[in-house]
Amino acid sequence: MIKTLNALAFLLLSCGEAHALDGFETIRCGSNIPAALMGKRMSNERVVIIEARHKNLRLKDLGGEEVSDRLNSVSWLICGNEFILLENTRGIVRDVLPFPSHSKKSPEFTGTCQINNQESPGEIVALLDSEVAYDKPYDSQDKTLFAARMAWKIDEKNGRFVKMATDGLRCPRAGIITEDGGL
Repeated sequence: MIKTLNALAFLLLSCGEAHALDGFETIRCGSNIPAALMGKRMSNERVVIIEARHKNLRLKDLGGEEVSDRLNSVSWLICGNEFILLENTRGIVRDVLPFPSHSKKSPEFTGTCQINNQESPGEIVALLDSEVAYDKPYDSQDKTLFAARMAWKIDEKNGRFVKMATDGLRCPRAGIITEDGGL
């Protein structure tokens, strides 16, 4: 038994450099990226190490935030497309949202919005329309609200993105997170 364990240890050490799994090892550009990430445990390594390991995916960390004490949202650029991952506190991917292209004209948003002039419960991820603005009261210094083109509510209990209707949905400038600064 000891000889077998020693042989196994020798083989593992002699097979090259070992590294921790990071959730990206099975992804290939052109494949179903959300399906490949679902249920994977993401690494706690420094981002530069993960990005360097996966140069073939043109991987880039776009940032993240704590949604609740049990759920985090992390955005990655993978193969030229943005994906938002919902991870539990153990780093397990619960859901993946392929996020549409965004720009100053259609900025990305995360935060709370108003639905028919009432504050929405929970966190919303949306693609806004910067050309459709409303000057309505909101709890920020900038009172401007923007119409949403597409939106997803984060279901914190189940760790899922839930597509939502955009009729009457208005979101404040303060939650715009587009890399180019939004508006």
